[in-house]
This record gives sequence, C-alpha cells and structure tokens, in this order.
Amino acid sequence: MSSGVPSVDPDVVPLTEPADGVGPVVSTPAGLARVVDAFAAGSGPVAADAERASGYRYGQATYLVQVRRADAGTALIDPVGLPDLSGLAAAVGDVEWVLHAASQDLPGFGEHGLRPARVFDTELAARLLGMPRVGLAAVVADTLGLGLAKEHSAVDWSTRPLPEDWLRYAALDVEVLVEVRDVLAARLDEAGKTEWAAQEFEHVRTLPPPAPQVDPWRRTSGTHTVRDRRRLAVVRSLWEARDDAARRRDVSPGRVLADRAIIAAANALPRTVPQLVALPEFASKGARRRAPAWQRAIDEALALPESALPSLRGPRSDGPPPPRAWADRDPVAARRLDLARDVVTRLTEELSVPAENLLQPDALRRLCWAPPEPATAAAVGDFLLERQARPWQVGLLAGPLADAFADA
Repeated sequence: MSSGVPSVDPDVVPLTEPADGVGPVVSTPAGLARVVDAFAAGSGPVAADAERASGYRYGQATYLVQVRRADAGTALIDPVGLPDLSGLAAAVGDVEWVLHAASQDLPGFGEHGLRPARVFDTELAARLLGMPRVGLAAVVADTLGLGLAKEHSAVDWSTRPLPEDWLRYAALDVEVLVEVRDVLAARLDEAGKTEWAAQEFEHVRTLPPPAPQVDPWRRTSGTHTVRDRRRLAVVRSLWEARDDAARRRDVSPGRVLADRAIIAAANALPRTVPQLVALPEFASKGARRRAPAWQRAIDEALALPESALPSLRGPRSDGPPPPRAWADRDPVAARRLDLARDVVTRLTEELSVPAENLLQPDALRRLCWAPPEPATAAAVGDFLLERQARPWQVGLLAGPLADAFADA
C-alpha cells in the first residue's frame, strides 16, 4: 500500500488504536468459518487491504489480509495457512469492496479466491479529484482529519508470529477506509466525476494479469553502462543465476546479489574466483561464499558464441520510437505529439486530473505516431478504446485530439 505520509498538521488527530482492539490473526479453518459467518451477517461495503514482503521474499505473495465490515468488525487473516478465502468472497456476495491502490492488492486477492464484484479505489478517487497527495495517510488526513501512521509499511510481513504493533498498524489500514470512501464519493459527485470513477474502478477490477516481461534481466539497474554484447551476456547470465537462487530460497533477488555487483562483474569480466572477489561489490560474506557459483555464470557467458550474445538494443518493440527521435524521423508526427500534449495539459488543468489518469501516455504516443486515416473524432475514439482507454476519457479527448491533428 502506498505510504504518502502527510506533513505534521496540528488539526490532524492521531489514529492510534482500532475501535475494536486488535484480535488474534485468523489462521485456522474454524477461525475462518467464524469470520465468514460474521461478514455474511454484516452490513455495507467491505474494507480490504493486503500486506506483502516486498524486498524480503521472492515474488509478490500476500502474507496478511485485512478486512472490515460494519457489524462484523475487523479480521486479520493469514493467507499462508488459509490459502482458499473464496468462502469469504461468497459470503458477502456482490457488495462493494473498498481498497486503496487496488491494482496492488487485487492480483494477490485473486490468488486466494477473493474476487470482488465491485470495487471503490480510494487512491484512484483521490487522483481523479486532483488531490496533491494520494497515499493512504494523506487521504485519511485530508478527508477525515485523522493521522494514520505508516511506519510499518515496508517491514517483512512474512515474519511469524507478527508483532502486536504490526497487527495494530494493519488493522488501522482498514479502520476508516469506508468513511474515507464516503467522503470521496461525495466529492466525486459534486465534481461531476462519479461516472469517471466508476469506469476507472471497473477497469482496475477487471485487469488481466500482466504478461510476462521480455528479457526481464535488462531491468538490472546500471545496465545502460554496459557497452558491448559480451558484457551484456554476463549481466544476463548472472541475473538468471541470481533469480534461480532467489526463487529456490524464496528470498528477494536483491538480497542474494545486488544489481551493482552484477554490473561490476560485467564490466570487469573476471576470469577467476579470486579476481571476482577482489571487486569491492563482492566483498560481503554472502557474495564471497557464493562466488564460485557467480563465476560459473560469468564463465558460461564468456564461452558463448557471438551468435548467442544478446542484442545491445534489446527486443524489438511494436510501439513507436522514443519521442526524442520523432523530429528527425517524422516531423509531422512530432508536431502531432506536441499539439496532443498541449490538449492533455489544458484538460489536466481544467479538470484537475493528472495527465497519466486522463490518458495512458503509451496510447497517446501510439495515436500520434500512427493515427487513423482520416483522423476524425470517431476514428480517434475507436483507436483509443482499442487501447483500453475508458469511455469518459474518449469523450473528453477524441474531439480535441482530432482537431489538433487537423492543425498539424
């Protein structure tokens, strides 16, 4: 969950204790059955949140689920011991679930059978309202005048047992989420943005899982400093060896071997373990202990034939070139992009909606690089809808963008 800690405000009242206290973590089928019964008998929306162990464990598994409903209270559930939570989703039926930054939690919820029929995303609502800070703590302070501490947002939630103060933090994350939702819903209605929000919430709720990345090793920090294909092969080989070790140990890859160590080895091209551990980035005990494995990965890359080396340019993209190259490659497209950005900037200021929420930047670039012919408002609208733009976005942008393209 996003942190967004607000600055100290004397008018903000600290929220330090859940109204119902902190109950034990639900970790048995019998305990889950009691939660299911309570939530089935509850009323109103379900406030929900999840905690992961990013930076500690491999992947994005959920290690705690927090839910709250009026007349049912708050439940903290251990999804490791209770991986199937579909009974809870069935118990509440088609009621609305309130989450903050839903796109972060819904994939993990889905893995445990929690698939809400409707969603209200308080972060997305705050964005559509043009609020300057959209982290949960900032939104709670703005809407309710309450101070929500976020000091445990980055802890290792795979820890067992979970400390009492961490559980208190987790319970507070859903304590007032429905109240925040009600304030934001009223503001959206006043601003004429209720339908916009409904479309955004449904889009987030129904997003498919992301496609696997092509060449994920290229995201190693510092890869841009590696200038030849042989060294890039070393980056790839070390990344793959690290990823395999991290997966087997269920540890965050960065805790197995730092990105900077991978880049240092790629640039130095050590031929022996002593040469490898002489690099400052391999001075830690862990790196030295596993140095033979890292050297084997390096040796494998050094032995590859030229035909097996990775490209310096990376996989071919189906998208347009970087905008900085447009002026030389297609001056008319560059002009379209400038005019389109002016349209987006103007609407952003008029509507108090961030540009990235008004229209996905990739869709705008693709439209400007290869617009439909003729670029009528209807054709522009169809183009954007095919690229997952929502109807409210198309209604605002299709006409002005078509006019801008005519000027180009």
